[in-house]
Amino acid sequence: MVAMVSPSSLFLILLFLSIPFSECNLTTDYYKNSCPQLENIIRETVTSKYISVPAAAAGTLRLFFHDCMVGGCDASVLISSNPFTKAERDADINLALPGDAFDVIVRAKTALELSCPGIVSCADILALATRNFVSMAGGPVYTVMLGRKDSLESNISSVEGNIPRANTTMDEIIRMFESKNFTVGEMVALSGAHTIGFSHCKEFAYRLFGYSRSTPTDPSYHPKFSAALKTLCANYKNDSDMAAFNDPMTPSKFDNMYYQNLKRGMGLLESDNGLLRHPRTNHFVDLYAFNQTAFSNDFARAIEKLSLSGIKTGNQGEVRRKCDAFNTFQT
Repeated sequence: MVAMVSPSSLFLILLFLSIPFSECNLTTDYYKNSCPQLENIIRETVTSKYISVPAAAAGTLRLFFHDCMVGGCDASVLISSNPFTKAERDADINLALPGDAFDVIVRAKTALELSCPGIVSCADILALATRNFVSMAGGPVYTVMLGRKDSLESNISSVEGNIPRANTTMDEIIRMFESKNFTVGEMVALSGAHTIGFSHCKEFAYRLFGYSRSTPTDPSYHPKFSAALKTLCANYKNDSDMAAFNDPMTPSKFDNMYYQNLKRGMGLLESDNGLLRHPRTNHFVDLYAFNQTAFSNDFARAIEKLSLSGIKTGNQGEVRRKCDAFNTFQT
């Protein structure tokens, strides 16, 4: 009798076979014996933060993405600059990463150091916290492999060119993801993370007030949407904290409304709108706008793949005692 393999199990098997040897050291139960309270501690910490600050879900997801896209998922973005080097965290594109996202990782790490000191890496904490936040916001539950080590370096010079900016062209974004072995479809699925969270007005104000000499406002915007954004962001030059929801319809719900908004002329950032306009990405927008299940499944697979990107194991890294400093700089 031939055993049947479910599609999800088959995907994980194929993903496992395709990843480098160092990543094969990861398992879902890596801390089963060394830190059995791991999942409970992560769950309690994330739940507490989500209840008090729901926006932390989007913030932590963004923090995870910014970490993984620069050198891999190794918690290098958590490092604070020291007297010898400027860290990734101080790159201009990372300066707006929300404090609540860093805070939830610090809280989880503190609790874990009391329960099982020196065992759980900050990289694994960030990966697990992100998964839990996505699930709490209504997104898919996906598998997180464990056993990452924390990076031994974090350099501000490594950031530029690895994380898309609000005005990065779609061709450039595609090349950026393809250089990291992601398909166009996986990139579009991961872009769906913009279904939650917000962007500061300064990231898209040029589309409202200075698009071109003859056309001050980007005509790709729905007129009523751009009018509302102009009112919201009217004082953005004097108030850098002014922001708009990436998905104004269901801003706190992890769903496919982001893609539906793109088709309505409500793509907040130029990079969002590019997904609808580019011939290599627009059919994925159509699919995900119509099919919530397709988006959820593809996002889960894409973020599982992202979570395995450039990981460190063995002597490639360390388990930091504090997430914002290398062990050599801690006393």
